[in-house]
Amino acid sequence: MNVEVTVKPGSKKGPLVEKSGDGLTVYLREKPHDGEANAALIKMLAEYFDVAKTSIVIKSGSKSHKKIIQIG
Repeated sequence: MNVEVTVKPGSKKGPLVEKSGDGLTVYLREKPHDGEANAALIKMLAEYFDVAKTSIVIKSGSKSHKKIIQIG
């Protein structure tokens, strides 16, 4: 399953996952530095979908706010 995710790094609102339209918006406290935000995103989505972290793959947008995530 592929999911469109909008990431808001460095947010005071996070950590939080919200449904938005046809995808998800994920608020993270981590900054987009040295992959910290992407690692936190994978951890958050694994908890949200109740799957292992190794089941979450960033298919595109690893350096962007808009990402396509493959789950499973």
